[in-house]
Formats: sequence, C-alpha cells, structure tokens
Amino acid sequence: MSHDEPKEFSRAVENLIADLRGIPDDELRSKQRKTTGLAPLIDELLVKYRISHDSLEHSIREQWPALVGVANASYSHPLVVERALLVVLVSHAVVRNELFQHREQILAKLQKLPGCSHIKGLALRTG
Repeated sequence: MSHDEPKEFSRAVENLIADLRGIPDDELRSKQRKTTGLAPLIDELLVKYRISHDSLEHSIREQWPALVGVANASYSHPLVVERALLVVLVSHAVVRNELFQHREQILAKLQKLPGCSHIKGLALRTG
C-alpha cells in the first residue's frame, strides 16, 4: 500500500465516523471490494476447466470408431475417465455385449493412444 492511497477502515469504524458526522450507518452485509479486470479471471477459468485444451476424453472420442469399429461406435459413446476406467455409454444391448467380449483388444488399442496408458479397464453403462 503506497502512502498516496487512503487507508480503509473496518465497517465498525466507518459506522462510528458516520454516527459522529450524522450520516446513516452502513448496515449492509456485503463488503465493498476493489474491482478486478476480467482478463485474469477468464485466464484462471480457462486453466481450471481446461477450455481450449484437448482433453483425454476428446482424443478418445475422435479415435473411438477406429477403436471399436464404425458399427459399434454409432451405438456407444465414451464419456469420461474415472479411476483408470473409461466410462462408456452404450445404447444397445448387443453392442454392449460386443464391447464386453472384445474389451481386452479395445484396451490394448486404447493404451497405445497418447496419454491413455494409465487406463486399465472399461465401465460399460446403459444409456
């Protein structure tokens, strides 16, 4: 804090001064804060939510037809990687069975993708 800026007092002190001057007290619960620019906030949110960065799930979705075949890919959708498992939504029971029977081959192909070597299994969910 430089010597040119006025000192900020607590709300109690501000109310005491207001009372001495005959001005109504500030009884609001909120506190006046200094405004900040949007640029640092937006940069922080972009980093936090990985916006404009290719996520692991996005790269898996792009390669999904090559991993499981075009026919199976049209009835299934990789959602998210949780605890080293790839969660896949499957809309048809026959495709769910196909993916379950070929999960080892799918995992072998999946683990060859960049950043996917830690995935250890598939969690097939009906949806």
